Amino acid sequence: MADIAVLLKQVPDSNAKIVVSGGRVDEGSVNKWSMSPYDEYALEAALALGGSITAITCGPDRAKKMLTDAAAVGVTNLMHIVVDDLTTIDSNQISSILAAAVQKTGANVVFCGKQAADTNAGSIGPSVAEKLGSACVTMVSELSGDASGFLALRPSANGMERVAVSAPCVIAFDKMATELRRPNVKGIMMAKKKTIEAISVSDLGVDIGSSSVTLDNQSPPAEKPAGQKFEGAESVAAVVSKLRDEAKVI
Repeated sequence: MADIAVLLKQVPDSNAKIVVSGGRVDEGSVNKWSMSPYDEYALEAALALGGSITAITCGPDRAKKMLTDAAAVGVTNLMHIVVDDLTTIDSNQISSILAAAVQKTGANVVFCGKQAADTNAGSIGPSVAEKLGSACVTMVSELSGDASGFLALRPSANGMERVAVSAPCVIAFDKMATELRRPNVKGIMMAKKKTIEAISVSDLGVDIGSSSVTLDNQSPPAEKPAGQKFEGAESVAAVVSKLRDEAKVI
């Protein structure tokens, strides 16, 4: 069995209301935070393989709740790199922090989501792999194998392909057909007793330098225009005209 590090990110829940204030997303107004959906599949894949699993997250104090949730479904070890404000660092700095954390655990297999639900950048998996000198397979929707090697299913230019990869490796997951496990009462109670290893960036001994990204402002998407409703056969001509001239779908 492999020692696996799973990289998790806490993001605003898909049903949470996002408020932009002063040209920035007001994180203080977000009423619910959740594990990024693709990270859930990475976690499930690790749990299915078994062995020692370390869940790693980088973020403020609220991220501890997500680690406790991971423990409730069977994660062995929990590591929290405390960064109070993630908006002050860029993805390259975050990947440096995560790579150093993975090295600290001693794991040579890393699972993560293909992209985070808030930024959709998809950069962390490949970037961590580069810093670790590991192979990287992304957009994986099915995985089989063990510590000696994995067989990953991913999209290709001609459809789907299976890729063989061995440790050290980073595997970034897409949505899988596997049903995600949910914590039971026993798991929740045991998770409350789990110790979360809280460390700082300086504890990792990594120099992340300064951010190379400057965020000028953020803005909410434009509101969708009101829908139009047509009834009766006499409306067919008008509907066809709108589909052809406005929507340009015919």
